[in-house]
Amino acid sequence: MLPYGFYKVLHVLGIALTLVALGGMTVHALNGGRKAENVARRLLIGMHGTGVLFILVGGFGLLARIGFAHGSGFPFWLWVKIGLWTLFAVIAAIPYRKPESGRALLLALPVLAMAAAAMAVYKPS
Repeated sequence: MLPYGFYKVLHVLGIALTLVALGGMTVHALNGGRKAENVARRLLIGMHGTGVLFILVGGFGLLARIGFAHGSGFPFWLWVKIGLWTLFAVIAAIPYRKPESGRALLLALPVLAMAAAAMAVYKPS
């Protein structure tokens, strides 16, 4: 098993990759760009997918390192985090389908990330 610090850094790197990719896609769509016109589209999709994977692996690695047993029930805060990161995974479809929602999405991304961080730090039950 890898050290706690490794999983934490992997998790934070995944968060950064995901947010940068979503921000890039959103700004491009908000400025009137189409999916096919985005020269960085493959890079952004790759960053998004890699980021979500790193969030998942890092998050569950952290759970293992803090002592969650396989098969034990997840507490409320963890379900909220899983829900939020699932939302981050599927939200990549929104910018080009509804470019008018770009401003709201750009404001919502850091708020959602903050909510996920608050769940991890305070662990409300």
